[in-house]
Amino acid sequence: MNSDQPTYEELRRQAVAAAGPRTRRADTAIACDRLVRIFSADGVEVQALQGLELTVERGDLVALVGASGSGKSTLLNILAGLDVPTAGSATVEGFDLLAMGAKDRLRYRREAVGFVWQQTARNLLPFLTAAQNIALPMQLRGRRGRGAAGRQAERVARLLEALEIADLAHRRPAELSGGQQQRVAIAVAMANDPAVLLADEPTGELDSETGAAIFEAFRTVNRELGATVVIVTHDPLVAGEVRRTVAIRDGRTSSEVLRRTVTDEHGAESVSEREYVMLDRTGRVQLPQKFLEALGMEHRVAVDLAADHIEVRPDTAEDPDDRSA
Repeated sequence: MNSDQPTYEELRRQAVAAAGPRTRRADTAIACDRLVRIFSADGVEVQALQGLELTVERGDLVALVGASGSGKSTLLNILAGLDVPTAGSATVEGFDLLAMGAKDRLRYRREAVGFVWQQTARNLLPFLTAAQNIALPMQLRGRRGRGAAGRQAERVARLLEALEIADLAHRRPAELSGGQQQRVAIAVAMANDPAVLLADEPTGELDSETGAAIFEAFRTVNRELGATVVIVTHDPLVAGEVRRTVAIRDGRTSSEVLRRTVTDEHGAESVSEREYVMLDRTGRVQLPQKFLEALGMEHRVAVDLAADHIEVRPDTAEDPDDRSA
């Protein structure tokens, strides 16, 4: 037997290692590995997520984009603890989203993550003032003891100040504009100082100017309050303002755009961005549709290994069945 060939035991260990969970860095806030979510309706199974992989580092500000039905809202609901994955693994700040029971899931939603809905009215109780809405999650958390009320009042005041709505503390939602309601909603989501803040189309019902201001509020939460922020959006303005934009297509992460600030020799700053295609653990990639259409690629492509890259070209080989004898 050729000594260079791997033994059966070595192959088995490699296969087990490949199938196991990935080793995550200590600063990972969100880790999804081969995440699957299957819905069944009228006897038909629909795969909303098909082996999705995603990693978000602590302190990051990320936008999730994709067409309707791509799976981005399903992913957000799973990360929020509102839905349960069918298979795969998903952890948020050490919480295993597949293993949690009802009690742990409730604690997770109260303490580990905050959530902002698109519909501004859905985030707030209409009969409470802004300050009372913000205090409510802390009261539901149930922490008592000497000084608890004072600490809650201090937290409410800090959030109102950070989000520049201190003058709205005693107004009820009906007395607030859509943008003001959404700022209060962000404060409510941050009341218990969660490590992760999730938002589903938070600017979807707002005009562009107000939407830009709301995004700045998320930036404040990320920068000054230290939360990891993940925003699902169709708004190109929001998607273009974050360091990292992750595109989801057909239930998988398909591409990422990374942005960074560069300074030229004259000291002028500009934003540089680069789009990357995502490579999953099985070696699959989703090439941009515009690339495929430009070169007429479909069904089958030719792949060649070069010294430092992989070439993907349209298949131009003649079908063997069409060759004359």
